Amino acid sequence: MDNLDAFLDNLQDEIFEDAKESFGEKGFERWRNPRFQGKMESADAFASLTGSCGDTMEIYLKFSDNRVTEASYFTNGCASSALCGSFASELAIGKDPDELANITGELVLETVGKLPDEDTHCSGLAASTLQEALSCYMKKRK
Repeated sequence: MDNLDAFLDNLQDEIFEDAKESFGEKGFERWRNPRFQGKMESADAFASLTGSCGDTMEIYLKFSDNRVTEASYFTNGCASSALCGSFASELAIGKDPDELANITGELVLETVGKLPDEDTHCSGLAASTLQEALSCYMKKRK
């Protein structure tokens, strides 16, 4: 049993080192401790988009006094999609519609810190989904 425990400990260490290399320290910490994850009941705005990679991102927003008070995401995608959804949700909290409109894929990627080159499109998917949720909110207000 000691050999199995040692093997599993080494395997976990390797996975963690790979994740740190792929996502950077900030992304690794969020990967280990997810935030803003899950579907939101009674959201004021919601959007769901599927990226070219096949990942689907959902963003949920709740507003009070025209500012986001709660935000969450759900994805069926990879770790990079989850990180981008999490950071996009965090970026949305406290923002009014004009400020939300300024959240881009570049800003999400910058906030995550680092993604594997083949996954940088995930930041665009998260930002586009957020913008679609904002559009949904604005249509409801009219």
